[in-house]
Amino acid sequence: MMKRLNLGCGIDYKEGFVNLDFHSHLDIDVQHNLNQFPYPFDDSEFDFIEASHIIEHLDKPFEVMAELHRILKPNGLLHIKVPHFSRGFTHAEHNAGFDVTFPYYFNPNFTKSGYYGINFSLKKVQLNYFAFFHLLPYMGVGRATISIMKLINIVINFFANLNPKACSRIWCFWVGGFEEIEFELVATK
Repeated sequence: MMKRLNLGCGIDYKEGFVNLDFHSHLDIDVQHNLNQFPYPFDDSEFDFIEASHIIEHLDKPFEVMAELHRILKPNGLLHIKVPHFSRGFTHAEHNAGFDVTFPYYFNPNFTKSGYYGINFSLKKVQLNYFAFFHLLPYMGVGRATISIMKLINIVINFFANLNPKACSRIWCFWVGGFEEIEFELVATK
């Protein structure tokens, strides 16, 4: 059976996952401060790890990535959603913003000074112009406006993801920042 981890789950408890968070008042399976290493899991324990909007809150993202690599099985999948640097500091507790170059640091062919000693191969990168439709009603945004925003999101995401590198470097400044960049990485061991 596939073993899956929902890292920093917050209120997004997922059935069939080990749900980990720092806050004990949430519905969780494991409580742990993700800035403390090692994480309370064995080497190569998970087939799949989902980390949605958590890594940007942590002190040392590259050490976190090394720890996630440790607990992923060989060829295990890591699905990360983080703020794109163009909008990465809109939350007071964000420590980092990310761009398309993030996976390069886990490729030994990139550069010796930038390589972090762990290998992930990039399976997918995607820019998302809007990412938090579920929060908009709490901000007083009406259904009609949300529907229009979803349509705009589809169009912008389509064109942006034709070439995420060019978009991340140039185009995002023309249409405004992207809320999120998403990566799927495969642990190479």
